[in-house]
Amino acid sequence: MSIVWMIIIGLIAGAIARLLVPGKESFGWIGTIVLGVVGGFVGGTLGSLVFAPHKLSFRQPIEHTFIGAIVGAVIVLIIYKFVRART
Repeated sequence: MSIVWMIIIGLIAGAIARLLVPGKESFGWIGTIVLGVVGGFVGGTLGSLVFAPHKLSFRQPIEHTFIGAIVGAVIVLIIYKFVRART
C-alpha cells in the first residue's frame, strides 16, 4: 500500500472512529490521520493474530485493511481518552 493510500484510509478511519467514540477531541485533521494510521497498525496486527495465527503480512485486501483500521482506531482512541482522563 502506498503512503498516499495509507494517509487517505487513515483519515477516513480516524474520522469514523471519532464519530463512533463519544466525546469531543481537540486534535485536527492531522491528528485524525495519525489516529487512523496507528489504528490501522493496531487493527491489522490484532486481526492477523486472531484470524490467521503466525501469518503477519502487510498485503491485505482493502476491505480488511479499512475495517481493521477503524477497529484499531476506536481501540486507540478509547485508550487515549482513558489515559488523558487519568492525568
